Amino acid sequence: MGAPLNDSVPRIGAGFRLQWEPAQDCQVLLYPEGMVKLNGSAGEIMKRCDGQRSVAVIVTDLEAAFSASRLEAEVLGFVQLAGQQRWLVWD
Repeated sequence: MGAPLNDSVPRIGAGFRLQWEPAQDCQVLLYPEGMVKLNGSAGEIMKRCDGQRSVAVIVTDLEAAFSASRLEAEVLGFVQLAGQQRWLVWD
């Protein structure tokens, strides 16, 4: 897929599992060969990629949750990167 549009609906890719890892004190993405430690922003974005919410809804939710604005470019950039890594997929 090319650059995700705001109305696209991403979900965690097959073979990956997102979970909170107390020992790492962060969200991690587990897969058979290892683990990806996510920073705070990435973890918050990934938690919302549930196959139900569009990218636009995820941006709005993050802006409300963190009293922030203009997060669209950061979210789109991360979602695009995560798609290239196959962490996220779109139906």
